[in-house]
Amino acid sequence: MVTLAEVARHAGVSASTVSYVLSGKRTISSRTRERVERSIRELGYHPNAGARALASSRSNIIALMMPLRTEMYVPVMVEIAVAVATTAREHGYDVLLLTGQEGPQGVRRVVGSGLADAMILMDVELDDERLPLVRESSRPAVLIGLPADPEGLTCVDLDFAATGRLVVEHLAELGHREIAVVGEAAAVYERRTGFAERTMDGVRERAGQLGVRVLHRPCEGSYESMAGTLARIVDERPGTTGLVVQNEAAIGPLLSLLRQQGRAVPEDISVAAICPEQVATQQSVALTSVAIPAHEMGRRAVELVTAKMTGAGNGNGNGSGHANGAGNGRAGTDDETRVELLAPRLTVRASTGQAPTGTAR
Repeated sequence: MVTLAEVARHAGVSASTVSYVLSGKRTISSRTRERVERSIRELGYHPNAGARALASSRSNIIALMMPLRTEMYVPVMVEIAVAVATTAREHGYDVLLLTGQEGPQGVRRVVGSGLADAMILMDVELDDERLPLVRESSRPAVLIGLPADPEGLTCVDLDFAATGRLVVEHLAELGHREIAVVGEAAAVYERRTGFAERTMDGVRERAGQLGVRVLHRPCEGSYESMAGTLARIVDERPGTTGLVVQNEAAIGPLLSLLRQQGRAVPEDISVAAICPEQVATQQSVALTSVAIPAHEMGRRAVELVTAKMTGAGNGNGNGSGHANGAGNGRAGTDDETRVELLAPRLTVRASTGQAPTGTAR
């Protein structure tokens, strides 16, 4: 195992200089720091985590609060978590994964234990009970999600309101005037989960502007629940020609049911989805979709939280928007509030087409 003394000899500096580079306790010239960091990389030196924590009063651990709920699509959450873990390692941090639905108590546990230097919170609700504690804590924190009031918080997320507007615009341009949204499970809306609520806000806003009628129906995602949801949509709005699906588990059952009913996609009905790219492309009909940028969200969350810990301000300079605005490359004027909303990108595939003759107006 490579020792600190060996790194010092390789870099031509003292052992204390290497220690200062690792701990950040003293200012070291950029030339010397680069020389030490190059020696660390070349020799494959890994400082003892326990000793480093004792010396610096830091754990070099980021706590990732990722409540696992049965109504959430776990693969997307796992993809975000993997991006957080791999990016954290690139910055010299390990990740403590907290999957319990502990709410404020989970934040208290992280802050009170001293096990983590910073927090990243997922599954953010519009009126999230964890946020007062996050605001009060001196521990750096970043949210992957956007609450109703982001004041004093750092957040990164897909711009779900813009996503809702985008899918409605696409279907409206194809002549669809009756659209139904197959949404997440009812519990997601009951908790006022941010991404689901904001998507519907965008859908309703743009639909109202374009004269499109919208019906929203939550769905548990199973074959049986999708069958019931589709039957309700057909019964309540028989003129529906466009479907927007924001529920990954429901996509397969929906396409299967439409096929059984003899309704061709997109000739009889168009389907657009908000889902991971691989989900959209692996269906029986490749779906027009807005992808969930899970990796990008996880990576940016780590960059933002490590920038907070090191006092680096704007992180890697990717830019941010003001609270409630899309990421537009301009830094927010409030140093305590930072919101980065990733712009949605819609990819048109085989599942959407012109509204059937006689339905457009």
